[in-house]
Amino acid sequence: MHSDAARARRRHGPLAVTGALILTAGVAVAPGSVVPGSASAGPDPGDRLQRDVEGLHGLGITGVLAEAHTPEGRIAARAGVADLRTGRPVPPGAHFRAASITKTYVATVVLQLTGEGRLSLDDTVERWLPGLVRGNGNDGRKITVRHLLQHTSGLRNFLLDIPLLESADYYREHRFDDYTPDRLVGLALGHEPDFQPGETHPDGTPKWNYSNTGYVLLGMIIKRATGKDWQDEVGDRVIRPLRLHGTYAPGHRVTLRRPFVRGYHQYGADAPLTDVTLLDPSVADASGAMITTLGDNNRFFRALIGGRLVPAPLLAQMQRTVPTRWDGPYEGSRYGLGLFWYPLRCDRAGYWAHGGDMLGYKIREGVRADGGRAVTVAMASQLAGEPADRQGMAARAAIENALC
Repeated sequence: MHSDAARARRRHGPLAVTGALILTAGVAVAPGSVVPGSASAGPDPGDRLQRDVEGLHGLGITGVLAEAHTPEGRIAARAGVADLRTGRPVPPGAHFRAASITKTYVATVVLQLTGEGRLSLDDTVERWLPGLVRGNGNDGRKITVRHLLQHTSGLRNFLLDIPLLESADYYREHRFDDYTPDRLVGLALGHEPDFQPGETHPDGTPKWNYSNTGYVLLGMIIKRATGKDWQDEVGDRVIRPLRLHGTYAPGHRVTLRRPFVRGYHQYGADAPLTDVTLLDPSVADASGAMITTLGDNNRFFRALIGGRLVPAPLLAQMQRTVPTRWDGPYEGSRYGLGLFWYPLRCDRAGYWAHGGDMLGYKIREGVRADGGRAVTVAMASQLAGEPADRQGMAARAAIENALC
């Protein structure tokens, strides 16, 4: 669930514990060393990643982890603490809420089902969920699976009606609420759509609005098409084949598996950080409920962009993008089917990503178009106001530095 979405649309600490490591062929290499076969010019990639992680921590983020897969090997960096109360250092291999990265998993399953002929990107929501999307100008007969995947359906984002991100008191009172997909969709259908599905701007480009509602509907369509919950399909088709041992859909479990980093949310620019680790993830469902690790996240995106999960013609469909028209940390971004594309200073092909925000957690990643480099940065705080903008820009800079 991108909490940045609403902000982008409106605007168009403790002593750090740090460490960086380059691993190649199972051997640890000290930062500053040159791995055989790598270029010796330029800053050491481990040192650079560590500096970027420490810079993020210096903005007020409680705990930061990063992991990159490069031709030189695997690089890891961390800074800060996992728990403000105990001062416990950030552990390697920590679990984080994957948040909206869940959407890329769900999109992958939908594209696989499309390749198997079990559904079509041009199927309407009405075909799979008859009568569900109706009222207040919403019409499932006009919305296709492709519209849902690409955020061009016009459906309102249900998250705008759940003030978990706006009020610490609301969080404390409602953090264990049990949400059903029908309830989440119903929140969106209580409003008129932001625009009609497939509607365009005067210049002919599609209107686009990030909506978690579309991916909850996709989860429902997966169940209707397969007879199994989206969580089971993601597990069978992606998690287990790739051996993503730290990645899972938690159901209604409000805690994360150990090791983990506690998440903190700032409710207002001058407000203290609130521990928001405990949360029933049904509030996000197929739009953002999953949990992962940095290594798993890199492995997943490299496999997807490398063509191991979706047939080439359908991967090409995933990578057909429309402009988001977002600014700040999203400047120049485009969106495909469950994938963001960003420009990259060192490669005209750019990089692919998704990223996600879930109350107290912010995770960003990127993989080069050739799959040769991938990086994930996870942050255990969501800041407010101008610090939030700086957090987003610094995270994007760290991604670019690791990919270039």
